Amino acid sequence: MSQQVPEAQPPAEPPAAPPAGAHPVAPHPRFVRRGPDWGGLLAATVFYWLSFTPSLLPRPWWLQVLAAAVTATIGYALGALIARVVRIWFTPSERLRQPAWWALAVAAPVAVIVTTAWSVTWQGDSRRAVGMDPRVTWWLWALVPPIAVLLCALLVVIGRSLRLATHAAARGLGRILPPMLAAACAVVLVTVLVIGLGQGFLLRGALSVAESSARLANDATSPGIVQPTLPTLSGSPSSLESWGSLGAKGRDFVGQARTRAQLTAFSGKPAEDPVRVYVGLRAAPTLAERARLAVAELQRTGAFKRKVLVVISTTGSGWVNQNLANPLEYMYDGDSALVAIQYSYLPSFVSVLTEDEAAHAGRALFDAVYAQWSSLPAATRPKLLLAGESLGSYATERAFDGSLDEMTARAGGALLLGPTADNLIWQAVTNGRDQGSPMWLPIYQQGRRVRWGQVAADFARPASPWPGPRVLYLQNGGDPITWWTTDLIVHRPGWLRGPRAPDVSSGMQWYPFVTFWQVTCDLLGADSVPVGHGHRFGTLPVAGWAAVAQPPDWSEQQSTRLAALLGQP
Repeated sequence: MSQQVPEAQPPAEPPAAPPAGAHPVAPHPRFVRRGPDWGGLLAATVFYWLSFTPSLLPRPWWLQVLAAAVTATIGYALGALIARVVRIWFTPSERLRQPAWWALAVAAPVAVIVTTAWSVTWQGDSRRAVGMDPRVTWWLWALVPPIAVLLCALLVVIGRSLRLATHAAARGLGRILPPMLAAACAVVLVTVLVIGLGQGFLLRGALSVAESSARLANDATSPGIVQPTLPTLSGSPSSLESWGSLGAKGRDFVGQARTRAQLTAFSGKPAEDPVRVYVGLRAAPTLAERARLAVAELQRTGAFKRKVLVVISTTGSGWVNQNLANPLEYMYDGDSALVAIQYSYLPSFVSVLTEDEAAHAGRALFDAVYAQWSSLPAATRPKLLLAGESLGSYATERAFDGSLDEMTARAGGALLLGPTADNLIWQAVTNGRDQGSPMWLPIYQQGRRVRWGQVAADFARPASPWPGPRVLYLQNGGDPITWWTTDLIVHRPGWLRGPRAPDVSSGMQWYPFVTFWQVTCDLLGADSVPVGHGHRFGTLPVAGWAAVAQPPDWSEQQSTRLAALLGQP
């Protein structure tokens, strides 16, 4: 039988050559590889552990979830990047990879559980440093690992989606551009699209929702606040400002002015009805017009004939801390005037994302008031003082373009609470502090003009004369509003070098990337700690005003009595 010979097959055709001028196209990327990146998981585990280390303030469990998830995601990205670079020169064999994966699969969950359990001790130290009960609710803390892992996984998926989009863009551009140029252009394109989406859609949408909510809140009136009848208050029937145009924060400000009876009951001396002027956002379309209206109100109320006149810069929503406003009315038996204008409906943490209205408002109001005040005879015009808290302190400083000399030349003193890291004058005097003084409680030029304090006893540091005009910062050592800055990403801050503030945990250390995100999370809890810590100052402005304004015939005992009175619920 003859054997059948198989028919010869034609040789396979070589792949078609790309058209002239075209560049090789990268293969389609895979969204999911064989598994997660080993280096990424290792770094994520380490960063998860670091996220639990003490920060400025103790954190509730839900805030720790956020800190752990985002920090672990940052670690995953950095670890994956480093591992990819290492693989360029060294690719481990399968014999090494398998044991490494098994070791990580066992060690990572154990490390997560142990870290979470051990963090209860760290949290106890942080809570003890700010005078809180060191105990935490263990079952809530047990929710941190699973929720943080799920959130971290979601963030990694989002990151991989962006990488996939970048690869797809590079493939498309690679048909007409060289590979390296196509990759670079793809990165730029995706980055621009993400930023554009974030700012143009997500951020604007979020700001629109926030502003709508803030507008509604601005129309509300707090319980117990009623329209005043005294002509010395904005919003009264005699006022140039209608009650409705003041907004919620303005109505709170004038509606809580001290009465003549309250002032007399405290001092035992005859008192006057204090002046409080407030111009709301709806009163006029521009800051300049609102500032002019404020001056007109000051003139109408006779404010320029009082003993003391205080220009107050508000926070983002127009809020004025009553413990910043009330003390001077007691110290001067009502012979005082306070003035403020509103520049936004939004709270401070949202206002900083928009235009720098705070700076413009601080300048507009002070310049308008100063122009009228400086035109009066020096012997009869009131003592001109400045005040601001948080973003309001920033606005106050911006009225003088960051110049301490200009501030002290044009005003008789300033009380600034919880300065932000962006305060220009604060930056200059803190960075120029006398050698040996800590960043959290500096001494500047032997305390001749500027001083700091977390408690009233700090105002006496140093023992040298403080002739004035006096500038005083009330500043807590553990206030994240003061210490938050992007420099924390790669630089160890000065407030963690050498002796640290008494309310900052001794266990807090600086780690690149990690500490920045920890302090960012601390911002959310800045007002959730006891008075005297974080961003809470209680009645300390009483002693602060006594030091800055130096009211006549005022004693330390009166400050103690007034602080006790204002501190009552």
